[in-house]
Amino acid sequence: MMNARIAVLPGDGIGPEVTRAAARVLQLVRPDLECNEGLVGGAALGRGLAALPPDTQKLCDSSDAILFGSVGLPEYEGKPLLERPEYALFLLRRDYELYANLRPVRVFAGLEEASSLKPEIVRGLDLVVVRELTGGIYYGKPKEQRCVEGVDEAVDTMIYRAPEIERIAHVAFALARARRKRLTSVDKQNILETSRLWRRIVGEVAREYPDVAVEHLLVDTAAMQLVQRPGEFDVIVTENMFGDILSDEAAILTGSIGTLPSASLGARDGPRRQFGLYEPIGGTAPSIAGKGVANPTAAILSAAMLLRHSLDDPQNAARIDRAVERAYADGLRTAELAGSSMAALSTEAFAEAVIARL
Repeated sequence: MMNARIAVLPGDGIGPEVTRAAARVLQLVRPDLECNEGLVGGAALGRGLAALPPDTQKLCDSSDAILFGSVGLPEYEGKPLLERPEYALFLLRRDYELYANLRPVRVFAGLEEASSLKPEIVRGLDLVVVRELTGGIYYGKPKEQRCVEGVDEAVDTMIYRAPEIERIAHVAFALARARRKRLTSVDKQNILETSRLWRRIVGEVAREYPDVAVEHLLVDTAAMQLVQRPGEFDVIVTENMFGDILSDEAAILTGSIGTLPSASLGARDGPRRQFGLYEPIGGTAPSIAGKGVANPTAAILSAAMLLRHSLDDPQNAARIDRAVERAYADGLRTAELAGSSMAALSTEAFAEAVIARL
């Protein structure tokens, strides 16, 4: 156990509801933690501040990890990136070099019927998408719209350097080694030069992990097989844009995006400490914000990931994971999973149910 500071950035939409539920669970299992809230995203812009205000930046600088809610609101759509809530997340990923995005995709026992696929296809599903987060087409330069000889055009640059691929590959291989020892690397090497480099570097890193079985798939094949044979995947590693798309596709396998956490990790500071940003992947869901019906599972499981990866506390992380499992096994559901045949718990009531099972 160690004293640690956590920056809690609830953000927009349902972010405050689910993040505060997760922070409560986190502090119950670790009462030594100091959790401090900061403004971010639309919550900051609405007060005339930047999407990532200086005070929030200072809070993050002095913290051991970030528990993040979500950012983005309809009224900011179409505005320049610097004036949108999402710019805060862009800055946090860039400034803290959060290059490794881990997205676990798991179907809890009792939720198989919620999936879009047949229950027998998703039963026991447990995979992780490892997405490279700070390179590729989202960050490459030039990135611009321009007029050339009277014709409007736009350019986005996809670029990867060998060290960027090598470090994300090590993250994925180490994770696979600790799980079921199977890794799938996804690229588009039949078309893209960046993917040819990606496949070569992943192959070189694989020699350091002889106990991990490696499979290379083209991204279109991987997208198809994710819905045909999802249970055969263990760890999937891929570049930024492909990871964005495939992780969202994988999310639908569970039947509710509200159950899916994520971690965005930076370089280790010493053998154990690892700064990270932890958030549900479901977004702000403004249509249900403030109604108390959002599913806090993903935020709670994100808090568990924070304990596991940034605070080196796998025991308490496992306590939270098991409590969530038990809540679902006992038939408890929030609105998007309850349907018309079951009673639906509010955000707060579901969090209480998890707390009761810690």
